[in-house]
Amino acid sequence: MSQKSDILYVGVDLGTSHSAISASNGEHHVIESYVGWPVDMVARKVIKKPVMIGREALDNRSMLDLRRPLEKGVVKEGSEKDASAVHELLRHLVGLAKGKSGADGKRKVHAVVGVPAGALRASKHMLREVLKGTVDGLMIVSEPFAVAYGLEELLHSMIIDIGAGTSDFCVMNGRYPTDEDQRSVTTAGDTIDEQLAKLVKEKHPDAQFSIHMIREWKEKWSFVGEPKQRAMVTVPVNGKPTSLDITNEVRTACEQLLPPISETMLDLLSRVDPEYQERVRNSIILAGGGSRIVGLGQHLQEALGQVGHGKVRIVDDPVFAGSNGGLALALDAVDADWEQLTV
Repeated sequence: MSQKSDILYVGVDLGTSHSAISASNGEHHVIESYVGWPVDMVARKVIKKPVMIGREALDNRSMLDLRRPLEKGVVKEGSEKDASAVHELLRHLVGLAKGKSGADGKRKVHAVVGVPAGALRASKHMLREVLKGTVDGLMIVSEPFAVAYGLEELLHSMIIDIGAGTSDFCVMNGRYPTDEDQRSVTTAGDTIDEQLAKLVKEKHPDAQFSIHMIREWKEKWSFVGEPKQRAMVTVPVNGKPTSLDITNEVRTACEQLLPPISETMLDLLSRVDPEYQERVRNSIILAGGGSRIVGLGQHLQEALGQVGHGKVRIVDDPVFAGSNGGLALALDAVDADWEQLTV
């Protein structure tokens, strides 16, 4: 018991757009997955910091070499700068988890890090390297498995975790999921961003906007099916603030997700032992930022009508469902489960 009390346990949901951490001392934090370094001596003088992270980096991006270092939920290959950015991002998250009091500053840190289901093997080596010196013990798991563990949905359930870079699927059979139990598709939140930007530009060629504005519009207005309200935004058009109705563009962009997510859900379901398919159909859980798309859960539930019936529910806390699950795993793990990163 005393040995466990000497360790700070954390669960980390390492995301393309946002990253979250939940810690055994009660700390919970979420930041945007951006890291930036001053571009020149003038920027260094203005910023007065060697590096900026999260929203602060995004707000000061004109002065920074800004990195969004996670591509499809994994560290971009072949880029030392992006690897450094992930190191800074994780170090910052762990620092937040330790809190301002300093009481946890000298405790060892054991971290469970969630990554996309299809990127477990590719992520392990890179994360080992970037986390050295930041954590002492490491466990890398798939994000949807972490969600399932935190919700204690460990038997006859399916988690669909829709993030920015990937949409991840995991069927739980009362044990660690195998490769056959999991899927990842790259149609996800960033797909909506790209399509929405294209559609708005086509309809309003003189409108001026950035990809960061597009992401804010998506997070505020995203829906599929019939709109409950009009999606109105104000943007400069030839320098003049102008109100635009982008309702149809938002719907079209969001509905890009429907075929690949529905098809993957049904295909993975068809591979479940026939004896348990009905149970899994009635325990499908939607998580991640994409779970906030209005009407998505209902659409997926209707898609289950092709195989009889089913039930889709949305997690109560999509921001921390993954990191809370990682923390639950960390607290339950025994010594043999941890990969030691300290020399």
